[in-house]
Amino acid sequence: MVDIQVLGEQVERSDEILTPAALEFVAGLHARFADRRDELVAARAARQAEAARTGRLDFLAETAEVRESDWRVAEAPPDLRDRRTEITGPTERKMAINALNSGAKVWLADLEDANTPHWTNVVSGQVNLYDAVRGEIAFTSPEGKSYALKDDVTPAVIVMRPRGWHLDERHLSVDGRRAVGALVDFGLYFFHNAKALLERGSGPYFYLPKMESHLEARLWNDVFSHAQDALGIPQGSVRATVLIETIPAAFEMEEILYELRDHASGLNAGRWDYLFSLIKYFRDSGPDFVLPDRNDVTMTAPFMRAYTELLVRTCHRRGAFAMGGMAAFIPNRRDPEVTEKALGKVHDDKRREAGDGFDGSWVAHPDLVPICDEEFGAVLDERPNQLDRLREDVSVTADQLLDVKATPGAASEAGLRAAVDVGVRYLASWLSGNGAAAIHNLMEDAATAEISRSQVWQWVRNGVVLETGAKVTTHLVREVLAQTRAALADQVPAEFLQPAVELFEQVALADEFPEFLTLPAYERI
Repeated sequence: MVDIQVLGEQVERSDEILTPAALEFVAGLHARFADRRDELVAARAARQAEAARTGRLDFLAETAEVRESDWRVAEAPPDLRDRRTEITGPTERKMAINALNSGAKVWLADLEDANTPHWTNVVSGQVNLYDAVRGEIAFTSPEGKSYALKDDVTPAVIVMRPRGWHLDERHLSVDGRRAVGALVDFGLYFFHNAKALLERGSGPYFYLPKMESHLEARLWNDVFSHAQDALGIPQGSVRATVLIETIPAAFEMEEILYELRDHASGLNAGRWDYLFSLIKYFRDSGPDFVLPDRNDVTMTAPFMRAYTELLVRTCHRRGAFAMGGMAAFIPNRRDPEVTEKALGKVHDDKRREAGDGFDGSWVAHPDLVPICDEEFGAVLDERPNQLDRLREDVSVTADQLLDVKATPGAASEAGLRAAVDVGVRYLASWLSGNGAAAIHNLMEDAATAEISRSQVWQWVRNGVVLETGAKVTTHLVREVLAQTRAALADQVPAEFLQPAVELFEQVALADEFPEFLTLPAYERI
């Protein structure tokens, strides 16, 4: 018998989620899969060290047969065949209702990068999902404003994103060790909602983040198969879309889909985490892998074009959906000029994705749903997707995926200051419990802070010289950090600002690169 204990405090309606049967189900997942999770996460380090030493990654020789053979993923269920617009956001109650009412085809209900894993958020997120699945979610703000599902809008299909394999949940103990965050998020959601979703003509659908190999996808597939058997859910009911947001996963797209083929729905181009992963993976590989300012690295950079075009070709060859990246802009009604310019860029971004063959894309705000609908509608017309567009014209090599040095742009003082400013602002928000932060008219999540701090680390390590002639050193970064703290003193509560500054310095200037900033950050909440 597996011993599972709840160490977190009581949360409103937690007794409905943390039932003995639900906890027993989560404990069973741990008994079968936690050790394999540990082995796979540990194996990442050796592969990264070899890539950093050689400055190389390549397609796997041992899986060539998978890439060359003829197979396809399972056909999508009816409510997941048209995904032209997906809205992302945390499972906070009001934001959940707004997402469901947005007119988007899909809501990515995020328990990962847009969610601070405070125990309250972990449990209340499950409560909100439970209600959303049953169409019973409503909310009244402290000011008395009411939010409820609209009768004249088809609610977005729920696709839940659990935490990545690397994260633990310290508020649940399984046989004396911390629970695996991914298994907690998946297990509680699946246990409470899989049957209810199927009864309503939908199903248990998931976005899977941060994977680095097809073996990690195999583990998820085994989790799905076990969970379906354990609860008497028909095999193949689960559908999973994998975020290709790490550089090693870009070399294993085919294999990842193959491992999940009975449960796979598609792949997503997770652009911000992809940049973070590239910096992290090749952090010690010299100047050829040093990126310019974040804003200079657009989706038209050669290595990003190679990544996205390979993703579309791979998906459509295998009957899987190719999902585009995030439009994170938040319209600012007080600044129509800024808003108009930014919306033009969103139009351009979604038009490019639709033209490249993507089946849909992400937005972070309800006001962007019509733009994404318009651009994909212009290409799709009456069709639900572009699975028939095989992109056989695309041929991508390992060298193209790794051609970072061809990226136009430069490292600037403004870029350095922006990285520190946005990183600190986001960390302060995250520590306060809000993992989806509106910063400078953009909806930012944990990938924002990861790019910011990893780029600063990379610039320091490589002695990058800014356009001013100043060299990026630990001393310069600390100066900018002190100036940023002073500038934010009147905007961010001190109880969160000071820890955010300390945390940013810790993960941006450490001698040894911290693999994920959310690991030390988690110990501060």
